[in-house]
This record gives sequence, structure tokens and C-alpha cells, in this order.
Amino acid sequence: MTVHEDADLTAASIAWDLDPLVGGNGQEGVNQLLDEALALTEQLEQWRGRIGDLEPAELAQAMSTLADIQDRLGRAGSWVSLRFSVDTADPALGAAMQKFQEQATELSTRLIFLELEWAAVPEARASLLLEADELAFCRYYLESARRYRPHLLTEPEEKILAEKDVTSSSAWSRLFDELTSAIIVELPDGPTSLEQGLSRLGSPDREERRIAADAVTASLEPGLRTRAYVFNTLMADKTTDDRLRAYSSWVASRNLANQASDSSVQALVDAVVDRYDIPQRWYRLKAQLLGVDRLADYDRNASIASAEEEFSWSQATEIVLDSYGSFSGELAGVVRTFIDESWIDAPVRPGKRPGAFCAYTVPSAHPFLLLNWTSRRRDVLTLAHELGHGLHAYLAREQGIFHQSTPLTLAETASVFGETVTFGRLLADTTDPNARLALLAESLEGQIATVFRQIAMNRFENAVHTHRREIGELSTEDFADAWESTQRAMLGDAVEVTPGYRSWWSYIPHFIGSPGYVYAYAYGQLLALAVYARYEVEGDAFVPAYLDLLRAGGSKSPEDLGRIVGVDLADPRFWDGGLSIIDTQLSAAEQAAKDAGRL
Repeated sequence: MTVHEDADLTAASIAWDLDPLVGGNGQEGVNQLLDEALALTEQLEQWRGRIGDLEPAELAQAMSTLADIQDRLGRAGSWVSLRFSVDTADPALGAAMQKFQEQATELSTRLIFLELEWAAVPEARASLLLEADELAFCRYYLESARRYRPHLLTEPEEKILAEKDVTSSSAWSRLFDELTSAIIVELPDGPTSLEQGLSRLGSPDREERRIAADAVTASLEPGLRTRAYVFNTLMADKTTDDRLRAYSSWVASRNLANQASDSSVQALVDAVVDRYDIPQRWYRLKAQLLGVDRLADYDRNASIASAEEEFSWSQATEIVLDSYGSFSGELAGVVRTFIDESWIDAPVRPGKRPGAFCAYTVPSAHPFLLLNWTSRRRDVLTLAHELGHGLHAYLAREQGIFHQSTPLTLAETASVFGETVTFGRLLADTTDPNARLALLAESLEGQIATVFRQIAMNRFENAVHTHRREIGELSTEDFADAWESTQRAMLGDAVEVTPGYRSWWSYIPHFIGSPGYVYAYAYGQLLALAVYARYEVEGDAFVPAYLDLLRAGGSKSPEDLGRIVGVDLADPRFWDGGLSIIDTQLSAAEQAAKDAGRL
């Protein structure tokens, strides 16, 4: 393999260019944006005490100034945080991010009055204001903000909480990111990152998987108590916040942010738990395909192919471009822009944050994608997934800063849709029966990981948050017990949970930085499946409605956004429909195994 080919395989040269966020001026650009945000903040403070008395044009002027402030802070904040995400071991980058957070928080606390005064406006007056055409650019934002009325504190109290957040929950989350990014997994062929170590669990060779799992467990052990302490501290901090804000449960604030009722979220959780038979049925089938009596936890992600195909970066981008192009030429054009304009950072590097994400930044800029490319087929689908997020963010820019983003429960729609389209392309290009079976298996495992595993993790969060509130601080064994019991509930007797797996809760960032987040993956996956099912029925006629959904961003309620593509989120049968689609896919995998002569 030549040096060039090796670089293409590892995506070594695929790095983002963040400089346009700050006008190409680096830290000086950050400072200038902060100065501009300060000047705008001083302008906005002139409206203090008058929000409830403003006429529509005046309120629109105030909101436009707020949008300009958020744009400046969003550009500067994205620049410092994205630089840190690719090298969390650099103390200078960490210091720069911390300094920005402190400066941004100082400005934000000066504007808390606007949110509080708007919440205090009588309902009749607020309704009258919201009807004004001048406020169309922020109407749903203002309307939605009023749902927090029962949970807001006084302005001095809100300022204290905002100021202290920089050195409380935000600081602990940063520490966790640095700790997990520094984890080194010692494998027989040399040390590697946690991300690379976990990727070895997809190997077709069981001994290699077992060795990789043992190495991951060993790498998690040294900092386990520290990460447990971080988790305990953040749960205690959240308990205090929830008590002060009168939230009824540990997850109530997340549900409110997601614009989902507690009862509807519980209905989702119950529906998925009731169908734990689906992953258990799959894992029993997979044991047969792998030729073992029973899977161990480190076998769950194993490829059932005899050898795992590697994909270079150029191969992957061609596949994803063609896949999006088969659906919409407009979307393919935007995907090409992401690739050509250095909006993606792909290679695995020491100190780089694990996983993958899309950073929306602000509408006046564009999104950025972070990947950890390991040349696996899964990485191709991850690229398609994150590009779905990127396309959603890019097309919704026209909604402005107040309406670009959707609640988490809808945030996965475009990503899962794009991943599903790309999977269809990969499957269409695969004619060998065993290779087709491997692809179907991989897709099914993605469904299981996104729906059933995320709900199992939600049940873990529920257990540990409840323990922290009712009993007190958890030991590492308490965390391990909760992790094992909630994983066993999903896996049943189909999978052996090994002793080492008991510590694997300790590297998952969502538990730390976004408590309650994970159920939104299941919500989004089932919603996306419903949307894709409509595309399969309607074909090309569905494309305009889908693009309208992406362009709408978060300018409407989740229910209204669903109606754009013919989905009724209020239907209690909604979750069962999505779960039935996964069940049908499992049946297809079982049939494919027979067709391939594997059963």
C-alpha cells in the first residue's frame, strides 16, 4: 500500500477549517466577536423592565438584537470548542475554552431579565403580541419559551446559577471529556485510543474480540473511581437544580426541553421494553450464525462476515454522495460542499474526543462534522448519519438562530433517514448472499443499538439518578450493579454479561453532559423509520415534503413538523408501528440466513 493509499484509508488529511467562523483572525477574531456581543448586550439592557409593555415592533427590535448577540457568541464559542474537541489534551485549548465560557456566561447573565420578563407577561397580552407579523422570525421561540414559566426563579437566583455553572456542571463535564479522551487501550499490536479499541469488537475473529474487550476493561479501571465521582457530583448538582426549579423527576426537565410530556416519554420507554424479545431473538440467531452456543457481551457487535471489508475515505464519500443523490440532487450538492469545503474532521488522533457529532454552529456560518474514521463499513453509515444532521442544520439556516434547531426528539430524523438511504445503496450493490446477510445483520444491529440499547441506558440512568436521590452517593459497584441489571433486562439469557463489562458505563459521555438525552435516539429512530416508510410508499413524490421538513427546522411544534411528512406523533400506536418495522427487518434477516445456507 502506498503512502497516498494509506492516507485515503485512514482519512488522514480530512481536517476541518474553522477559521471562517472568526473571520480568519483566530483568537483576535474571538475577542472581536465578544466585544461586539458586549456592545449589543448593553443596547439590549435598555429594554430592562419594559418587555411586558413593548409594542410588537419594539419587541421585534429587542429580539433581533438578541439574535445578533447569539450569533457572535455562537461563532466564537464554536471556534474554541471545536478546536478543543480535536485535541482535549492541549492545555492551551482547554484554557481558551474555559475563558470563553466564563466571558459568555457573564454576558448571558446580564440578559436573563428578558426571559423572566417575557415569562411574566399575562397570557392575553402575550397571545396578542405573538399574532404580530413583525415577530414571525421568533414567534415559535417566544411561544415555546413560556412553557418554562413554572420553573423559573428570580433574576438574582437565575444569575447565581448561571455564573456558577461554569465551575460546576460544565467544569465536571469538561473533566470527564479529558479523562476519557486520554484513555489508552493496550492491544497486542500496540497501544491505541478507546475508539479504536472498541472498534475491534466488530472483528470476525472471536479471540480478537475477547482480547479487545479485556483490554478495554483494563483501560477503564485506572480512572474508574474518578469518573464515578464525576458522575455522582453531576447527579447531585442536577438534584439541586431540579428541586429549586420544582421539576417532578430527574428526567422532567429533559422532557420539557424536548417538548414531550412525561407520560408520552414513559409510553415510549414501556413500548420498547415490552419488545425486548426482538434483540433477544436476534442475539440467539446471531449465536447460530457465529457458531457459538451463546453470545458474550463482546460478541454483540461482531461481524458475521468471514472478513470485514475496509473502506477508504474516497470510497465512502462516493457511496454517500450517490446515496443522497439517488434521493435528491439538492441534498447531494450540499453533501459535496461538506466534503470539498473542509467542513469535516475525520481521522482518529491522540486526545481527540471519541465518537461522532454534528455541530450546528449558527445560521450565518455552516455546520461542522467530527468523526473518528476507522475504515469500517459502520463508519460509512456514520458519515451518512452525521451528514443527515448537517443537511438538516444547513437547510434550516433560513429559519434564523431562534428556529434552526429542533427538539432532540426530532433531531435524529434526517440523520437516520440518510443512513437508511445509504444502507439501501450498499445493499443494492451487494449480490453475494453471505455479504447481503452481513449487511442486513449490520443494519438490524444498528436499529437494536439505537432503540433498545438506548432505552436500556435510559433505564440505567433512571436507576442511578433514583439511587442518588433516595439513598445517596453510588460506589463503583453500585454503578456496575445498575448497569448489569438494566443490560441483562434487554439481553435476557441470549447474551452472557461478563464481569469486565460491568464497568463499561463509565466512558459514555451522554450520561455526563446530557442527562436524560439517550431516549431521544429511540424516539428519533422510530420516527425516522415511519418517515422512511412513507418514502418507500410515495417515492419521488415524497421528496418535496421531506425537504420542507428539513427547512422548517424548529419553527413549529413537533406535532406540526410531523404533519409535514404525514406522521401523527399524537397517535398512541405510533411507537408500535416503528417497532413492527424492526420486527419485520429481523424476519428478513432470518430469511436471508436461510437463503445463504447459514441455518
